[in-house]
Amino acid sequence: MSVQRTEAVDGGAFTFDDVAVVMGTYNEEQAIGTVLADIESVTDGRAEVVCVDGSSDRTPEIAREHGARVVEQDPQGYGVAVREAVLTPDRPIVVTTDCDDTYPMERLPDFLAEMNDGADVVSGDRLYFGAEEMPRLNRLGNELFALLASVLMDKRVHDTTTGMRAYRRELLHQIRWTENTGLSAELLIRPLMRGYDVRERPIEYDERAGETKLDPFSGGLAIAKSIVKVALEERLR
Repeated sequence: MSVQRTEAVDGGAFTFDDVAVVMGTYNEEQAIGTVLADIESVTDGRAEVVCVDGSSDRTPEIAREHGARVVEQDPQGYGVAVREAVLTPDRPIVVTTDCDDTYPMERLPDFLAEMNDGADVVSGDRLYFGAEEMPRLNRLGNELFALLASVLMDKRVHDTTTGMRAYRRELLHQIRWTENTGLSAELLIRPLMRGYDVRERPIEYDERAGETKLDPFSGGLAIAKSIVKVALEERLR
């Protein structure tokens, strides 16, 4: 397959003016202000921020106060919101994150440097440092998801469900995304199996602010099914 690449404007290096940071938001008023303030600080306010929101609390109001672009959407699950979020911006580099203050926005310059080095996808590996703040059951599940994906792809990956990744925008529009609960895994598996330059890089992971919306058992089963489905689809392409 011929992999198309997005070049930086005028052939130079990508800067934060070329970056959109996107997220799906659902009742995250406890953390969203901190996350957006961190993005603004790290990027000097130059990155675009897009929130696809289905909240019933003050999340969208707080996001707008911080200058974020808010796309309202009826709640339909994690993947539906994030898929809309990654396809909305016009900037050439799209970074996903979660809105619960678990991901280190100070790593954004490192991700941007990897994109300038030629990466198509840079994926934050939460498990590298142990992810001690992650509930033990979740950590075990994420390790098993990575093992399952690695076996099916015949390529070693370490964290299939991380919410912090950077993508070239053209890649996001060249692939048809189909999953909901398992979208995070799909966003890693399809590019990897199609020969894109996908790099995993260690990131720190903090305790989430607010309550989780995902049931670890039903959600975990849905993710595992998605991993199998997507990997088999890619093998049969």
